[in-house]
Amino acid sequence: MPLDNQGLLKALGPDAGDGLQTVHTLLCRREAGAFQRAAKSGDDLLVACTQESRLFLELNGQTEGAPGVAERPIRFVNIRETGGWSKDARGATPKLAALIALAQLPEPDPVPTVGYRSNGRVLVIGAADRAQRAAQMLADKLDVSLLLQGGGTLPQPRSFAVHSGAVTGITGWLGAFEVSWSQRNPIDLDLCTRCNACIAVCPEGAIDFSYQVDLSKCTSHRDCVRACDAAGAIDFERAPQAESGAFDLVLDLSPTPLLALHQPPQGYFHAADEAALVAAVLQLRESVGEFEKPKFFDYRQKICAHSRNEQIGCTACIDVCSAQAIRSDASRKGKAGGATLAGIIVEPHLCVGCGACTTVCPSGAISYATPRLDHQGRRIRTLLSTYQRAGGTDAALLIHSQAAGSQLIEVLGRAARTDAAVRGVPARVLPLDVWHAASVGIDLWLSAIAFGASQVWVLMTDEEAPDYRRAVAEQMQVAQAILTGLGFAGEHFRIVEARAAQALDAALQAAPAQSVRKPATFAVQADKRGTLDLAIEHLMQQAATVPEAIALPAEGSPFGSLIVDAERCTMCLSCVSACPEAALADNADKPQLRFIEKNCVQCGLCASTCPEDAITLEPRLWLADAGKARKQARVLNEVEPYQCIRCAKPFGTLKAIELMVGKLGAHPMFQGAHSDRLRMCGDCRVIDIHTHPDEVRITDV
Repeated sequence: MPLDNQGLLKALGPDAGDGLQTVHTLLCRREAGAFQRAAKSGDDLLVACTQESRLFLELNGQTEGAPGVAERPIRFVNIRETGGWSKDARGATPKLAALIALAQLPEPDPVPTVGYRSNGRVLVIGAADRAQRAAQMLADKLDVSLLLQGGGTLPQPRSFAVHSGAVTGITGWLGAFEVSWSQRNPIDLDLCTRCNACIAVCPEGAIDFSYQVDLSKCTSHRDCVRACDAAGAIDFERAPQAESGAFDLVLDLSPTPLLALHQPPQGYFHAADEAALVAAVLQLRESVGEFEKPKFFDYRQKICAHSRNEQIGCTACIDVCSAQAIRSDASRKGKAGGATLAGIIVEPHLCVGCGACTTVCPSGAISYATPRLDHQGRRIRTLLSTYQRAGGTDAALLIHSQAAGSQLIEVLGRAARTDAAVRGVPARVLPLDVWHAASVGIDLWLSAIAFGASQVWVLMTDEEAPDYRRAVAEQMQVAQAILTGLGFAGEHFRIVEARAAQALDAALQAAPAQSVRKPATFAVQADKRGTLDLAIEHLMQQAATVPEAIALPAEGSPFGSLIVDAERCTMCLSCVSACPEAALADNADKPQLRFIEKNCVQCGLCASTCPEDAITLEPRLWLADAGKARKQARVLNEVEPYQCIRCAKPFGTLKAIELMVGKLGAHPMFQGAHSDRLRMCGDCRVIDIHTHPDEVRITDV
């Protein structure tokens, strides 16, 4: 690689130390002694080579006087395939400096973990021959049960518990699966002794060595029943039996998976062919014991816009979750501002950490925790600020997964070394690895633009579910509408679809878009809405002109206003109690419906709660008065109070009284002269009722 060590030293600043005074060209082998000398120093150690990380860790352990990795972690960063092996390598010094600076950041704070316990009870589902073969590969390590689907041959020895039937449900996760099936075949495999008498006597050949009756061939001779009289395993009159069992692991050998999820639960393996079967068996054999993974998310029910007062609002997280780890739960109730609220339940054992739910959540009620927003924001700001300080321009931030995304970038870098037609990762493209590409959303994208990035690209491979692509694309349309509305030219956000190095190479050659004149310095907040406000405020300051409002796409917009039909609104204020974000409020002094637009997340709870269908959502970003107007309360509807006809005390609105008269005017209690009771305040109505004791009282009207 054409490394400019002096340029790197200057870019990284005085804290870079003396380690960059020497350029190592064959560090992993010939110059291993240099690593050992550095290891003995006890200083923080960063190795710009990921290929031989195992070798370096072994060298550290074998080096006398070197601290162990528990005392002094050794970090690794790839600057070779990500930039050094590129046709732009000679201009990649700012990027390499940025990647090195990023790798030196402290590790994120630890998060709680989710535990699993597996005792090795595995259920193999499939045709008899394949299921038996899989069972033999697992039997020495696991407790195997078979659930047969279709024909095949069962051996005479009863080595495994064997069931048959059609699967009706699979729920759970590693260590806690519940599988249910319906047994409809006349032969009960638990009772069957495999004596083969039924096979011998069946004139139609409807029974084979799977010991199940092919009902399409059977013509009801029932010779098999008589032959099986002693065991009693065959009964054509038996009603279908609903069976279920608890298992730690499931191996599904069906042609199509029984769990049709892009992200199936841990402990469930599908193997349609032999290669997949071998891979699944290798993993299953190691799936006994206790395991843990990070708890990927944080959830704050109080600001969740899912439900209020038995009305459903935002369902974005439920709709996007490919693991079906999120569900609505009306029983999860609490109180917020006098409203009954129901939340969501996120099952951490099913959550795979894709983070798409946090990307689409408009309020930030569910947020990513591995790492948290503020740490991820610090990574982005460090990457971009170091790149700019080293003289880099037009940075394109390439967000990619640590698994398939990193692998594809490495393939591209190696291809650039050998193929003259492949350029490799351009010098202006800064890769940022995350656990999952869908876990970074509009708050961090706009922050990256505010920090000086020209573009933000999200690399997606076969690893990402189709719903993730849709969700990320919708959020990018919102982010792009904001930048376009502020006058920033070009395409700033894009999903990079690539499954091969050549496709990725072509996609990364796009022209830059307009960036800010002065990069922001704010710190990304742990709160999504707070970060969005900071980013938008800086982008407004950098914009040539700021419009009064920017229209946003209807799908996925986290910002917007409300349009209230004053002719229909009765000022019942049901919408106020339904609003989870305090965007709507009343006025204690007079009938007013007030609105703070900055707080609105466009969840629609106000519209679905309104009994008069008087509210319509208006997705937009309101920037009047330099953005100050959206932070202040404004009146959406106001009416004069209606005064009690007896004491003149204000107690409602004219439309509310007219509505009440229309609905209750035919009631016997309000006939004749007593119809005036509907126009009295509560106190005067009670007095009027008590002054006429001869009348029937109906108190619960």
